[in-house]
Amino acid sequence: MSLLVVGLSHRSAPVSVLERAALNADAQAKLLQDTLAAEPATEAAVLATCNRIELYADVDKFHAGVAELSTLLAQHSGVGLEELTPYLYVHYEDRAVHHLFSVACGLDSMVVGEGQILGQIKDTLARAQELHTAGRLLNDLFQQALRVGKRAHSETGIDRAGQSLVTFGLEQLAAREPVGEWVRGKRALVIGAGSMSSLAAATLVRAGVTEIVVANRTFERAERLAEILGDSGSAGVTARAVPMDSVAHELTRADVAVSCTGATGLVLTAEAVSAAVEGRVPAEARVGEVPAQARSGSAGTAVRPVDTAEEPCPFDLSTARGFSVAGEAAVAGMDAASLEQHGAWVDNAPAERREGPAPDPQAEADAIAALVAAAGRTGRLPERRRPFPSAAAARPAVLALLDLAMPRDIDAAAHRVPGVRLVDIESLAEASADAPMAADVEQVRSIVSDEVAAFGAAQRAAHITPTVVALRTMAADVVAGEMARLEGRLPGLEDKQRAEITQTVRRVVDKLLHAPTVRVKQLAGEPGGAGYADALRTLFDLDPQTVAAVSRADHTNNENDDPNRGRA
Repeated sequence: MSLLVVGLSHRSAPVSVLERAALNADAQAKLLQDTLAAEPATEAAVLATCNRIELYADVDKFHAGVAELSTLLAQHSGVGLEELTPYLYVHYEDRAVHHLFSVACGLDSMVVGEGQILGQIKDTLARAQELHTAGRLLNDLFQQALRVGKRAHSETGIDRAGQSLVTFGLEQLAAREPVGEWVRGKRALVIGAGSMSSLAAATLVRAGVTEIVVANRTFERAERLAEILGDSGSAGVTARAVPMDSVAHELTRADVAVSCTGATGLVLTAEAVSAAVEGRVPAEARVGEVPAQARSGSAGTAVRPVDTAEEPCPFDLSTARGFSVAGEAAVAGMDAASLEQHGAWVDNAPAERREGPAPDPQAEADAIAALVAAAGRTGRLPERRRPFPSAAAARPAVLALLDLAMPRDIDAAAHRVPGVRLVDIESLAEASADAPMAADVEQVRSIVSDEVAAFGAAQRAAHITPTVVALRTMAADVVAGEMARLEGRLPGLEDKQRAEITQTVRRVVDKLLHAPTVRVKQLAGEPGGAGYADALRTLFDLDPQTVAAVSRADHTNNENDDPNRGRA
């Protein structure tokens, strides 16, 4: 077994990098095809979720495999290899198996113990089978991962250690209030009709919303989900489907909205969210509201009012709070050229334009250069998810938004709109970082360790089987050849005598081979057991092509005997 996994997840990379590296279905298919076309890989599968992107492959060379898989991930994600490399992790052979089994059990999830990952692993296997990129190793691996995950959930209380991202996200929106009480009587909008959106919709219905609206680009899927929700038996719940162009209108009526689509761009901009709550936020909630062009200022930075009598900032940031480039958050979304133009305005600013201590020119120049570099890499300066403090922050939101998509569906700047509360993957990662681990986690880790050892032993034993079969085939050929020679020397043998001699010779050969072949299978299950297959081939001068032919024939027979082999 030469299993290799190269990937990145919420544990190794910031959400901003995961968001940029996210792969849609077409990109995943192309990545699988290109991985198989690469020299080191013979099988491949991509596990892509909202908080991880992992490429699994059966490779014949470790270092070449790592280099090739890393390069392919960078090419297909659109994140440069040099930038992506610090966030990548690599697991090989038994460590790779241990990693996938841990993922399947929810031990590596953002919310420990969540069970949605099992469905995502099942989808990964189905995609690899459909594209014919999964062979014996990955079929066995992913099917066993599914069984291990199910065992962990059935034999332990790992479910109590965590929840689904949907439940966890709703708890964050509800703050100190129980989700059931917070949701009861609200009107909900769900954008998307995939597995995560469906789970969110079902969770909201069970929690007690009075109305749920489903929007999806494929209207038929939205209708189907709305029909299922309407037939769920929850009393007093109205479920209906709308096309995507009705989202803006439905948002004006919604109390809570959940979005999880496969869109590559924003589904809800901050402007759209602001328009949706216009007129719904009490006037007192807007007291002390930060001016629109200043809402992006970073908390804790010094306030340096600008004398607007001087030449104004070309980007209407002249009243912004923050340091002289208006704070990193204030220029979120600005491209590199615009940022450089703003930087030129700062450089030419007279000293009296600001109050307070004079800034360090070199430090400001370095800050501008760093921001320009960031904008140049990403196309725009990324939004920072740190809410601007305001008097309205502690007041209840009139619109609660839950963004479970990667890349994000909802503009992160929406969290600064008065009357809006936004929870997204980034804030969920922060909230779950210090979540307590349940006592059952240790039991699940023990299950994973046992299953990894069993899987490795089975794979090593399976690796030696073709060699043993080839050896017995060679022995059978020797018996057949000797019996043919005996027939030529003693043509007068009766059939009964010939059969008895043949049976005797076969018994002798079987007895001589029995103990070595049984023992070599036992030894093959131990670490380093693959060397015993090599020893057998050398000692008995077995043709490697014959062994390979037996292996291929065995694989074909197994698939023909069990038409469901490889299916999750």
